[in-house]
Amino acid sequence: MDTIFAQATALGRAGVSIVRVSGPLAHEICTDLVGKLPEARSSALRMVRDTAGEYIDQALVLRFDGPDSFTGEDVVELHLHGSIAIMRRVLDLLGSFDGARLAEAGEFTRRALDNGQMDLVQVEGLADLIEAETEAQRKQALRVLSGVLGSKVDDWRRSLIRAAALMEATIDFADEEVPVDVSDEVRALLQQVDHELEAEIKGTKSAERIRTGFEVAIIGAPNVGKSTLLNRLAGREAAITSNVAGTTRDVIEVRMDIGGLPVTLLDTAGIRESEDEIETLGVELALRRANDADLRIFLLDSGDNPPFEPKECDIILYSKGDLTDEPYPSISGKTGKGIEETLENIQGILEEQASGAGLATHERHARAMQDARGGLLTAIGLLDRGPDFYDLAAAELRLGIHALEVLVGRIDTENLLDEIFSSFCIGK
Repeated sequence: MDTIFAQATALGRAGVSIVRVSGPLAHEICTDLVGKLPEARSSALRMVRDTAGEYIDQALVLRFDGPDSFTGEDVVELHLHGSIAIMRRVLDLLGSFDGARLAEAGEFTRRALDNGQMDLVQVEGLADLIEAETEAQRKQALRVLSGVLGSKVDDWRRSLIRAAALMEATIDFADEEVPVDVSDEVRALLQQVDHELEAEIKGTKSAERIRTGFEVAIIGAPNVGKSTLLNRLAGREAAITSNVAGTTRDVIEVRMDIGGLPVTLLDTAGIRESEDEIETLGVELALRRANDADLRIFLLDSGDNPPFEPKECDIILYSKGDLTDEPYPSISGKTGKGIEETLENIQGILEEQASGAGLATHERHARAMQDARGGLLTAIGLLDRGPDFYDLAAAELRLGIHALEVLVGRIDTENLLDEIFSSFCIGK
């Protein structure tokens, strides 16, 4: 296997830049560059020199011996001064050694997976942690990265294997000292796993929303002040405001952090009938995005009704609050009246939606668990039909076990791995 290397920090000038080297020749190559390496899991200050002995930089050198490293292989990290010239020189030098090459995107993490240091769900958690922009995203990604879902999957897998083994023992050893009626224990095992799978599947949508962000659509008639409200909520001029009705034709999106939750505010076209073909398309798009949004804010003129039926959690506000003494939900994007209350309202509603988040954070996780549950429920149905159907029930459980193994990346995941690791940066 090749020894791989890459810059593990962002490209460009910095205070410190880190080069990571992993593989069977990591210690040998880095010894040639810096001399004696420090003891495992410790650091030392060393001079970095090329093969001709020319001084390149002074670096803090960290050494990790496999399997006690991130990748499970021998690893060395060089913490260099963050000069572009130094980084380029060190990378060129590492590439000159036989058996060493620049790492591909995500290859360090992929080796950690291949060497049993992480499961596939943890890999996804690491990718989510790197992408995290809000506190809720950070906490959720860390929880996934900790391996708690993988541990749960292992528990489910053991229970299904135990249930299948009991039924197969009844089939294969019916004439020996093996209890014939194993249905009570098998049913208890399967029902427990089914209950936990169902709960995790239900929590996937909320968890995925925390990962990708909630959408909040601002809905109302033309010229009611939607763009002004968006700009005030976002704290910047994100949308064009005008006294001309129908200025907003497309959906304008603004990403923001509300109480630690990732939120995308949507400023939509004014809802009205129009003979303008482009405006009509904008209204249709607005209605589609509003329908798919997690929360809708209806901004109305005093005395008007919403253009369509609000959902229970939706917010109704009355615009141009700067022209009236009416209390909240009267609001003004111009003066800021009611903005703080609106943000608190949005936060409370979305926190309630996020409260049901489970451990599974991707649609892939939900599909795998649904497949596992499908085999499990079929097995329960066959179990109720008696011992003559135990062989079929055991076969269904094996399909369920297979789905759980796919979930954590033990089998049948090559194409999936290529897709997942393509999102990683080189050096991770």
